Amino acid sequence: MGSVRSTTVPAASLALVLALAGCTGTGPSAESTAPATAAPASSAAMGSPTAPSVGATPESSPESASGSTAGPAGGGPTPSSPAASTASASPSASPSETPSAAPTGDVASPGTALAALEGLPVKGRAPRTGYDRLQFGPAWADTDHDGCDTRNDILERDLREEAFRPGTHDCVVLSGVLDDPYTATEIHFLRGQDTSNDVQVDHVVALSDAWQKGAQALDTAERTEFANDPLNLLAVDGPANAQKGDSDAATWLPANTSFRCDYVARQVAVKARYALWVTAAEREAMAGVLAGCPGQSLPTGQTASRPYEITTHATRSPTPAPAGSTTPSLPEPDPAPTSAGSTGPEDAPAVPPSGTGEDADATDPRFGSCTKAKAAGYGPYVAGTDAEYAWYRDGDGDGITCE
Repeated sequence: MGSVRSTTVPAASLALVLALAGCTGTGPSAESTAPATAAPASSAAMGSPTAPSVGATPESSPESASGSTAGPAGGGPTPSSPAASTASASPSASPSETPSAAPTGDVASPGTALAALEGLPVKGRAPRTGYDRLQFGPAWADTDHDGCDTRNDILERDLREEAFRPGTHDCVVLSGVLDDPYTATEIHFLRGQDTSNDVQVDHVVALSDAWQKGAQALDTAERTEFANDPLNLLAVDGPANAQKGDSDAATWLPANTSFRCDYVARQVAVKARYALWVTAAEREAMAGVLAGCPGQSLPTGQTASRPYEITTHATRSPTPAPAGSTTPSLPEPDPAPTSAGSTGPEDAPAVPPSGTGEDADATDPRFGSCTKAKAAGYGPYVAGTDAEYAWYRDGDGDGITCE
C-alpha cells in the first residue's frame, strides 16, 4: 500500500505544475496522462521552478508526446494541440510587418536634421531647361539692406582677423583668415587678381540644383532671397568649391569628414525652408551621413549668423610675388584716384543703401579692358560691391568681372 500511495505523488506534482502554469479543471485528463507524463513533469518541476520558464518550453520543444500539456503551459485558451500550433504561428507573421514597423521604432527626434529629411519630398530631377544665374537675381545683392553686398557679408562672418578697404564702411574685405570647413585648412585670404579665388562663397545647395528640384516654382524675389540667404552660404576653399560645382550630396561631400554632418544638415535645412525636394539617391546619401549623427540639430537662421568652429590640420597662404616683379598680385588697400573730379575721403559720400558704390577715392584705376586691369594687378570686381564692376563686361554673367 505504501508503494501504491507513493505513485500518486508525481501526479499531484504534475497537477501543481499545471496549476502554476495557469491551467485548472483538468482533473480527469491529468489523471489519465499521469503515467505517461509523470517523469517529465517531475523533472520540469525540479529544474524549472518558475512559471515563465515553463511557458517557454513548448516554443522550443514542440514534441508530440507533450502535446496535451503544451497548450495549457503556453497559455492557450484550450489544452488542445491546434491552439498551441496557432499560438506558435503568430510570431512567424511578425517578420512580414517589420519593414513598415521599423521606421516607427526609429522615428527621428523633433528638431533634428534627420527628422526634417524625413519630411522632404522625394522626386526625380527636373530638366535644367531655362536655368540662368539671373533667374536668382543680381549676384550678391544687398538683400538685408545693410549697405554691404552679400559676398562681403559672408566673408566678414566666416573669416577672422579681417582687414577692410578704407572708405567702404567695413564692407570690402581685403584680408582675413578662414578655417575652411570643406578641407580643414587654415587659409590666409588676400583680395587680389591671383588670390581672391582662394576663398569663394559657396551656395550650399547649388543654384542649378535648386532650379531642378523646385526653385522653378519660386518667384524672382524668393529665388533672390535663396541665392543670398546666409543659411545657404559658406566661405570655403576655392578649389574645393570648384570641384563641387552644382553637385548634390549623392555625388559630392566635403573631404573634411568631420564636417559632413553639419554640411548635410545645412542642405536639409535650406531645402526644407524653400520647399525643395531631393532625389532618391540624394536622400539615401543624406540619410547615410546623418545615421552617424542622429541627434544633429537642424540649422536655423540664428545659428547661420555665426561661423563654424573648425579644427584645421594644414595652413595655406598666398604665394608672394617674385622679387623684382613689376606686376603686383594685390591692389593697394587705398589706391590714389586718377579720374578728374574725384573727392577725398572726408568728402566722399556714404555707401548707398543698395551697396552699389564705394567712396570715390577708393576705386581702382580704370583700364581699357579687364586684361589690362588684371595685368596691372587689379580686380576682380563684384556687382553690387565694386564700382569698377560697371566698367567692364561680365562675359559669363556671374556677377564678377576681371576674375
